Amino acid sequence: QVQLVESGGGLVQPGGSLRLSCAASGRIFSIYVMGWYRQAPGKQRELVATAISGGTTNYADSVKGRFTISRDNAKKMVYLQMNSLKPEDTAVYYCNAWNPGVDYWGQGTQVTVSS
Repeated sequence: QVQLVESGGGLVQPGGSLRLSCAASGRIFSIYVMGWYRQAPGKQRELVATAISGGTTNYADSVKGRFTISRDNAKKMVYLQMNSLKPEDTAVYYCNAWNPGVDYWGQGTQVTVSS
């Protein structure tokens, strides 16, 4: 069982930056593919970025070059550095831990990009 708790969301102006954090509980953190997803009002939840323990990362085209995902297995933490934020980045951001047969989600943190 893994519990995920996100933090770091808030209100930011266009062009600004935010750093989201996700704290995980559980014995074996390193085996999971860790990811960030987001869901805007009236839209489906979509992938933002994923990271595996070997260092491989994957990003949605809409955030490439602006967002950076990182993980610290020793601290059981995952981060999402978001730069050059746009109004269309406004959404609830969710942390995810996935391994074949299991899929864990955090409660989400709101990110609002507005002037």
